[in-house]
Amino acid sequence: MARETIHAAGGIVVRGGSARPRIAVVQRSKDDAWVLPRGKLERDENPAAGARREAVEETGHRVKVYEFLGAITYRARGRPKVVQFWRMKADERPSRDVMKDIVAVEWLPLAAAVRRLSYPLEKLFLRHVGRRILKRRRKHARRKNTRRAAMRQSVKRRKASKRGTRHARPR
Repeated sequence: MARETIHAAGGIVVRGGSARPRIAVVQRSKDDAWVLPRGKLERDENPAAGARREAVEETGHRVKVYEFLGAITYRARGRPKVVQFWRMKADERPSRDVMKDIVAVEWLPLAAAVRRLSYPLEKLFLRHVGRRILKRRRKHARRKNTRRAAMRQSVKRRKASKRGTRHARPR
């Protein structure tokens, strides 16, 4: 008889600006292992909703869930376990206490977060998806800054045209 699969979900939870993003890693009390925020799904729980719930409970920060990043699979107590991960952005300040199963939460740069994790499979997963996440954040920040600069130029031109003066366009 095949043993039933354990379904879990979690997040690569990032906070901080694009210049200095930090990734959450949490230390469990039961074995002192450092892991990504994750946990078992409740009965009939949507995986993305479960991932969000676990991230909030384990980091103490409200999070916004973005795209699905992938899954890792392994055996836990002889049963297959599948953990799905989403990219998440955390509020800067905590909104609640962490659950009692968590001893510590650390917000680390990508390389330090990978080193801190206890399990090789999570290290490999974070190293792989972490680079993509941070690259996407930098690209998004550049695009956002370019849009802001364009808006400022547009506002200057409008004000200049209302005053009847000419405003030279940047080359």
